Amino acid sequence: MSTDTLTPEDLAFLRRPLHGFLTVAGGPLPPQPRPVWFEATADGTIQLATAPDSLKVRRLSRDPRASIVVATPVGERERWLSVAGRTTVEPEGAHDLCARLAARYWDLDDPARAEALAAMLATEQVRVVIHPETVSRYVN
Repeated sequence: MSTDTLTPEDLAFLRRPLHGFLTVAGGPLPPQPRPVWFEATADGTIQLATAPDSLKVRRLSRDPRASIVVATPVGERERWLSVAGRTTVEPEGAHDLCARLAARYWDLDDPARAEALAAMLATEQVRVVIHPETVSRYVN
């Protein structure tokens, strides 16, 4: 099934601490997806934090199209969701997003994880926001 918006069920799925596999346009052929932390927003966009000089940001400055695929882990009923669309790179809110994502994916009571988060927050970050144009999903 394919639509252009995320459903409430999609948003509930995307709020789980799952890795997304991000692919940006304009890369080598074939595309090179990378695992990323992400957040689905209430307004139906997908956002992630990254360094402003990262390869993904450089590629998105040439061609703003990207997609992210999220799937259930092994052992669960098969389900995946793919979101594709144009992106914007936003200078504000990246550190707050990074802190939220770290709390979602890591145990921040672990001193090593807390130190890793502090190191991330000490660097410049931007938010990459995917504005869905095509949403495809599968539930088995």
